[in-house]
Amino acid sequence: MTFLKNLSDDASLLDVFRAYPATARPLIEYHEALMRGESPLSVGERELIAAYVSGLNACAYCHRVHTVTAEAFGIEEGALQALLDNVDTAPVDDRMKTLLRYVNKLTRLPARLTSADAEAVYAAGWNDQALHDTISVCALFNFMNRLVEGIGVTADANYFQLSGKRLYQNGYAGLLKLLET
Repeated sequence: MTFLKNLSDDASLLDVFRAYPATARPLIEYHEALMRGESPLSVGERELIAAYVSGLNACAYCHRVHTVTAEAFGIEEGALQALLDNVDTAPVDDRMKTLLRYVNKLTRLPARLTSADAEAVYAAGWNDQALHDTISVCALFNFMNRLVEGIGVTADANYFQLSGKRLYQNGYAGLLKLLET
């Protein structure tokens, strides 16, 4: 149930974006640039980070949409739940686990990050761009989780599948076209 009185109880995030296009448009453009632009991280890895952050924050809406999207981009089914249970034993590449440990700390204990945390990322073979993009995806989805939860956006399993597949097929730029319909 959404908390904004100008939206229906079953409003989706797209409905929120349509109600507030002046702020939605630049936000969606940022999503497209960060999540689909050039990066040492694959699109699937960035979607994995988005889903992981959302899982850490218990934001079911974002976690489920981005899990569907990450899996569509080749992330192993069940990997996200395994990561939330235990990063060390999850079926994810060790280099990626290093980024996810960084993301976990940035999400849960941001003031406790140190240069040693960044050095672990570099030691795993990642570069500055990868660390920047990881931090940016983490920050964006901490923001999005609070936006979704603060507005009270919810959905059913069918919506998660639809939205995740839409992101896979059309990217975030596809959402801009949906703002006008």
